[in-house]
Amino acid sequence: MRAKRWTRIEYDRLVEKGAFAPGDRIELLGGVLVCREPQDSAHATGVRMAEEALRRVFGAGWDVRVQLPVALDEESEPEPDVSVAPGSFRDYRHEHPARVALIVEIAESSLESDREEKASLYARAGVADYWIVNLVDSVVEVRREPVVDGMAAHGWRYASLAISRAGETVTPLAMPSAAIAVSELIP
Repeated sequence: MRAKRWTRIEYDRLVEKGAFAPGDRIELLGGVLVCREPQDSAHATGVRMAEEALRRVFGAGWDVRVQLPVALDEESEPEPDVSVAPGSFRDYRHEHPARVALIVEIAESSLESDREEKASLYARAGVADYWIVNLVDSVVEVRREPVVDGMAAHGWRYASLAISRAGETVTPLAMPSAAIAVSELIP
């Protein structure tokens, strides 16, 4: 049996034609339509905390996007928990952002997938700054330096991984003068 691999253009056409119900939580990852997992209270709170902290740090001139599509490449259009793109939300009326400064995933049940599948996709797309707010271990995992790795899920991985705990801060690459306390990101 062969599975159909979808392109981002085909996926966008399905969305435009109303192929999915309004409440369907679907994203395109590496050519595969994937159902997103439901959110519990801790996850939802983590998303809001990350959104609030990043809006404060980035301010005007940046679009802090919550669970909205990012056009990574021809076969991936994920909806990260939080992403930061240059410009205003108005700049993306006709097209989802293809280049983002930062992606943040809030992870509990999705931890393994966020570390492997999504990390590889984000690295392949050249996302320089990828954070996982790890609710299981109450840490923020900061991944940087995308590199080719044939053993990774999508042929790429991050060469750098830093783990930040309570009492420490994390700094977005795009805002090197900013510091966000880990406690501002973990519910």
